[in-house]
Amino acid sequence: MATVHSSAPFTVLIPSRMASSRLPGKPLADIGGLPMVVRVAQRAQQSNAQRVVVAADDARILDACKQHGVQAVLTSANHPSGSDRLAEACERLGLSGDDIVVNVQGDEPLVAPGLIDAVAQLLTDRPEASMGTVAHPVANLESLLNPNVVKVVLDAKGLAAYFSRAPIPWGREHVNASWWKNPNATTTTGFAPLHHMGLYSYRASFLQTFPTLAQAPTEQIEALEQLRALWHGYRIAVHITQSHPGAGVDTPEDLLRVRQIFASQV
Repeated sequence: MATVHSSAPFTVLIPSRMASSRLPGKPLADIGGLPMVVRVAQRAQQSNAQRVVVAADDARILDACKQHGVQAVLTSANHPSGSDRLAEACERLGLSGDDIVVNVQGDEPLVAPGLIDAVAQLLTDRPEASMGTVAHPVANLESLLNPNVVKVVLDAKGLAAYFSRAPIPWGREHVNASWWKNPNATTTTGFAPLHHMGLYSYRASFLQTFPTLAQAPTEQIEALEQLRALWHGYRIAVHITQSHPGAGVDTPEDLLRVRQIFASQV
C-alpha cells in the first residue's frame, strides 16, 4: 500500500497481557530470537509514530521490553479489556485529550506500518470521528459466512454504520450467483462486503471516556466492543485497504506460521 504521512503526531500503544487460554505467556513467545511483543513494537516503530509504548500487565513483559530498548508502562492486571488498559496508559503517559493514540494489538507481529499511519491520519482528516479503524474487501464466500471474520458496513461518508459477525450486507438477490455457490470464489457483486481489522485509532479523551460507557445490547449480543461506541452516538471512521492483514497469533499453529515467515526473511 502507498505510504501515508500523518500530518499530526501520534502515539502507538500496544496492550500486552500474559494470560492467554490458547497460548500461555504469548507476549514472550520467541519469534526469530525476540519476544513477540518486541517484534510488534519494532514493526510499529517503522510507522511515523512519535513514540511506541507497550502497556503491560506483568513485570516480565516490562523487563523484556526494557532489555530490547522498547518503552513500556506497567498497568493493572485486573482490567476487563484492552481499552481499559490503554486508558490507564494514557493517564500514566500524561496524554492530553486531543492526542491521537493508535492501538496495535500485541499479537500482531506482521502489522503493516503503513496501515498504522493510515488509521492515525483518519482522525486528522475526520474531526467528527472519535475512533478510526481499517477494513478490506472480504476475500471469498467462506470468509463472508465465517462468524470469526467481523464485517463492517459503511455510510456514504465512510463512517461505520454497523459491525457484525453475520454476513452483512446480505446479498438477497445474489444467493444463487456463481460466486455465492463457490466457497472459493471472490465476491464480485459491485459492493464488496468489508472485513474489519482490529487496528484502531482514538482521541485520548475518548479512550479515557470509553470504559465509563455502559455496555451496549448490540455489543453483548455480537461480542464486539466497538459497537458500544456506535450505540452511544460516537462515530468511527474507516480506512479501506486492498491488502490483507498479516497473520496474527492466537494459537500455537499461528505462532508456528509466523515463525516460519520470519525465518524466511532472514
